[in-house]
Amino acid sequence: MVKEKTWEEFRETGLLLIINQILHIFGWAIVFEFKDKRIIRVYPARVRFRGFSEKSITKSYLKISEYMNNNSEELLKENQE
Repeated sequence: MVKEKTWEEFRETGLLLIINQILHIFGWAIVFEFKDKRIIRVYPARVRFRGFSEKSITKSYLKISEYMNNNSEELLKENQE
């Protein structure tokens, strides 16, 4: 029922931006800290900024579309069980 994934795998789906868009409404965000291109820490934080650049949103939506394209059959099968 549960398959553990890494933070990097989650980030690569594009879902992080979507989740943070929702959290921004309430002044929150999930923050990823990096060192030498590696995730070293992930935590929730209070933030003052709201929203993302058009470039960031477009990039994230493309990642989500790719994720859905690559996983649609598995997602459909899981929902039929």
